[in-house]
Amino acid sequence: MRFSAYALMGLALAAIGVAVWFGDNLGGVPHVRAPIGTRADAPLPGPVEPKASAGPARRSAEEVESASGVSIVRPQGTGAPTSVIVQAPEPGAALGPALDERLAEKSRYGILPKVGPDGARPAEVYARPVGSLPDGAKVAGRLAVVVGGLGISDTATTDAITRLPPAITLAFAPYGSDVAGRATRAREAGHEIMLQVPMEPFDYPDSDPGPHTLTTSAPRADNIEHLRWAMGRMTGYVGIMNYMGAKLTADGPALTPILKEVSSRGLVMLDDGSSSRSVLTSIATDGSAARADVVLDAVARPDAVDKALRTLEAAALSKGFALGTASALPVTLDRLEAWVRKLESRGILLVPASSGFGRGAREKPAERVSR
Repeated sequence: MRFSAYALMGLALAAIGVAVWFGDNLGGVPHVRAPIGTRADAPLPGPVEPKASAGPARRSAEEVESASGVSIVRPQGTGAPTSVIVQAPEPGAALGPALDERLAEKSRYGILPKVGPDGARPAEVYARPVGSLPDGAKVAGRLAVVVGGLGISDTATTDAITRLPPAITLAFAPYGSDVAGRATRAREAGHEIMLQVPMEPFDYPDSDPGPHTLTTSAPRADNIEHLRWAMGRMTGYVGIMNYMGAKLTADGPALTPILKEVSSRGLVMLDDGSSSRSVLTSIATDGSAARADVVLDAVARPDAVDKALRTLEAAALSKGFALGTASALPVTLDRLEAWVRKLESRGILLVPASSGFGRGAREKPAERVSR
């Protein structure tokens, strides 16, 4: 019996030794290994159905009265109405999903936008609808504002998303650890979004927009690859805007292939208005490009920002539409937040930037003639 016990112990130790020798760190215990990976042909995530609200959307009048804590005295034998109270969504509710499968192309850089098989364009599908003035008031002028430089600083990005009205378009640089998540949060808050693409300034590389900068000296194919890298950083945007880039936007031969790539993907391209030498709008003949009328914080002082806002407002009244660009500087956000509160009282409608593209988009509506 003693020999048998020693023999069994020896066999067990030998089995463990063999298992370790051959890389079985489970000591011979039966097991199965199943590789986990992503199928190459796995479908892209499509639009998801909105989740049900955590609170009741429909409540009876009796429930509302009970929750309010107010005692209501009614004639004897009567009670609360049997009608149902429906809670209307707040203005500026979240836009649709930031990824529509029809408009998604898989690439080495991530998901790129494209024109859908049914002709749907990201510039239209991801756009924020244009609102109206309260009580059907007549619109004296329309204006749009794009605030850029977001996605890098969490504080600046959060402030822009939460403090600015949803009708203001937000533009994100392709850098930062969670640019896609921050862009999605902006859409959830109702903001239309754009992508900023780093482009070569005149004093490059002394002034460096960052990695993957599009330059005038790079081969066309290299610039397109850099552009696609930036496009793959997030989804749900209506178009792109230059991040710096005074030299590139002044070079027609270098800029034309970039504009063609942007337009072919159903996007629009916005010149931020910081360089007077830009030729973007002169080479775009299909309405896919536009230029900002005013840079609101070229001088980052409260009085200078206020003056630029008055200039933008005057342009909207005289031309029917005007567009301004700005950075998410604290002083800019402060002045914008105060300024937009008074626009409606002056008959000015704040609209998303996407409404300023296309032939005739900036034309002043003809005055109605009374007969």
